[in-house]
Amino acid sequence: MIEALQKNDTLLADIRQAEKSADQFHVWWFGQSGFLIQWDGRHLLFDPYLSNSLTRKYAETDKPHVRMTEQVIDPGRLDFIDVVTSSHNHTDHLDAETLIPLIAANPDIQVVVPSANQRFAAERLKVAPDRLTPMDVAHPVSCGAFEMHAVPSAHNNLDHDEQGFHKYLGFVATFGPFSVYHSGDTLRYYGMPDWLSKWRVDLALLPINGNKPERRVAGNLNGEETAQLAHDIGAGTVVPCHYDMFEFNTETPELFEETCRRLDQPFKTMKSGERLTLSARGC
Repeated sequence: MIEALQKNDTLLADIRQAEKSADQFHVWWFGQSGFLIQWDGRHLLFDPYLSNSLTRKYAETDKPHVRMTEQVIDPGRLDFIDVVTSSHNHTDHLDAETLIPLIAANPDIQVVVPSANQRFAAERLKVAPDRLTPMDVAHPVSCGAFEMHAVPSAHNNLDHDEQGFHKYLGFVATFGPFSVYHSGDTLRYYGMPDWLSKWRVDLALLPINGNKPERRVAGNLNGEETAQLAHDIGAGTVVPCHYDMFEFNTETPELFEETCRRLDQPFKTMKSGERLTLSARGC
């Protein structure tokens, strides 16, 4: 089992003591695609998976989800979250065992989901549909300190529901002078950099586990593709994710790192529970 760099009390202490400033923001990796953003004392949590629900669910199947990295925190202890996202309906991005206790600990939390998934998410989380904040492309949502924008994701395709809403989303969160792009699960598709050209992305959070049909799950960007996408959108920094969680569906970050160096793309490979602090570009 890979040990988290910080977890439980140590992680909470680091979050609580991090400098609260409008001129910088902090990000912690919670494993898989889960990232906590802290800016000026406010907190946005992208796609957390903080349970062992998938390991239990698939334990006796031909596709066991053997956990690789230890869990960093019990979600019920995160009692300061303002906004949480679910980019799509797969359990490592919409986990009832994570989100139900998180909502209980934060009664006023905004739970942002794709409009196409609102009813499914409400059923899984045992809440009324209007308890969730639905969104789709071209319809930004104000979440207190954070302005949320939706970008299509292809997992593996740009799928829509019967109303034309995207089933898979990425999110661009803007706050103060900053923009953070969390892609959710996605492959690269035609016109993707054009979607993202609307923002000066300071931080891109992108998967690197790749797209291998023999895994029998929908795929993602690989390390080379992630580095190239970050370069093409002019990301200030790119952080890889969606690896080191399940043995059957992981990669190592070496190809990502090599490609970033070749492209002169700034990057940071984080450890679970680690904090990264970024200031406005030019500061």
